[in-house]
Amino acid sequence: MGFTLYVPTVYDSSHHFDRLIKLCNEVNQMPQEALDITVDFHYCQFLGHNGVAFLGGLARLVESRGSKVIFNWDTLPKNIKMNLAQNGFLGNFGCQQGPWDGNSIPYRNDLQQDASGLMDYLKAKWLGRGWVNVSESLKDLIVGKVWEIYTNAFEHSGSAVGVFSCGQHYPNQSELHLTVVDFGRGIPANVRSLPQNSSMSTEAALQWAFQPGTTTKHGIGRGLGLDLLRKFVTMNKGRLVIFSNEGFVLIEKDKEVYESRHIAFAGTLVNITFQCDESYYCLASEVSNTDDGLFF
Repeated sequence: MGFTLYVPTVYDSSHHFDRLIKLCNEVNQMPQEALDITVDFHYCQFLGHNGVAFLGGLARLVESRGSKVIFNWDTLPKNIKMNLAQNGFLGNFGCQQGPWDGNSIPYRNDLQQDASGLMDYLKAKWLGRGWVNVSESLKDLIVGKVWEIYTNAFEHSGSAVGVFSCGQHYPNQSELHLTVVDFGRGIPANVRSLPQNSSMSTEAALQWAFQPGTTTKHGIGRGLGLDLLRKFVTMNKGRLVIFSNEGFVLIEKDKEVYESRHIAFAGTLVNITFQCDESYYCLASEVSNTDDGLFF
């Protein structure tokens, strides 16, 4: 029995992320005997880095359930095909094109934790390419906190297909993006796994996750570092967006939003945006380099 998944146009917005969740829900509703699933791009006019990371994870999720994923590359618009070749997505799915250096931060799928590989990816492929004015010491701090997002996903999300990443430098907007996504348990679910938090609303659970020193793993002092990541982003006038379960977080310079949405995602997607035209100052004295945080 065969099915077709039609990839929608995906920009960096909540509305377009809902389209990705609906695509995931289509997969979850397919019968177990669905052996062949064709991915079609007829209705996709733009596929942002967030959509690339999500689609790669969704394809691996389908494969983990015993189905075969067939990409209909002939339906790809030329501009999208070029970008997917550049960031290595095509190569990861059997199409022998690319990758090469450009404005893309490569598509990456980690089935298990590779500390040195991930640190090199974040330093050399994302934050160390000269797009953001950041000192070496601050780069190490930021990379360390983002690396903990991966560590957290591997150790506590329960994702059967690992963690997926992709990013993009958008010169016209002077922005640098990175998306990290897993198809695991999710932040609100893990926060509520603690007996004292079992009755928390989604909004309260997300706010709890951003408090310094919170953790869902007893006896461990290292965590996600969401509070520090929030400080880095706001001082850069950037943006931090998280979708997890039915929860949504938006952190900007003068704005923080924690809310419950009408549609749920069984996993966590984190998107980090830095402004490329903003100068970083030495934050060592302004941001405490602690190792407290949340496990989810």
